[in-house]
Amino acid sequence: MPKLIGLILAITLTGLMPAALATNETPEQLVRQSSKDVLDIIRKNDKDPAKIRDQVDARVAPLADYTRMTQLAAGRYWKTATPEQQQALTREFRTMLVRTYLSALSIYKNAQVEVRSVRQGSSSDEQDVRTEVTLPGEKPIPLDFSFEKNSNDWKVYDISVNGVSFINNHRNTFASVIKSEGIDGLIKQLASRNASGSSNK
Repeated sequence: MPKLIGLILAITLTGLMPAALATNETPEQLVRQSSKDVLDIIRKNDKDPAKIRDQVDARVAPLADYTRMTQLAAGRYWKTATPEQQQALTREFRTMLVRTYLSALSIYKNAQVEVRSVRQGSSSDEQDVRTEVTLPGEKPIPLDFSFEKNSNDWKVYDISVNGVSFINNHRNTFASVIKSEGIDGLIKQLASRNASGSSNK
């Protein structure tokens, strides 16, 4: 599951130059273009993990709403956190996401992504893009990408794999840690794992 989520994040949240976000591209167009571009990047730089990491991290920021992702993952505990804690938690959550999908890039470089349908969310400013990820010799994996329109830009704020929300999955884990160790405990735990993961790359 973690490696698969890594692939999803890499494909969905990368591959677009910041200038492209100023256009009126729809979430469907963003998914189609980003999936093509990022897989090209992986194939061209599969011998240079550091280059892939730098390109991916630079391009993911404009398309991902990290603050909302972290807020949703923290659930009701987000409001109890201080602004400093919210900032630190968002930073570590972002690092965790980047680290997770980078670990999957070389494994899933032969993947293909097909958009199956688009549906409106609970408002006109929300859309879900349904896709399937196919790997050679394996059954297609259904995915949902949730977008929200902020100003003039569409931002990804959640991803579902086989109906399982990435955010909801982390919300349960985060709640358990916060109950026993508090917000600072969660931040410390994420920071420790991120540092350990970075040192192993």
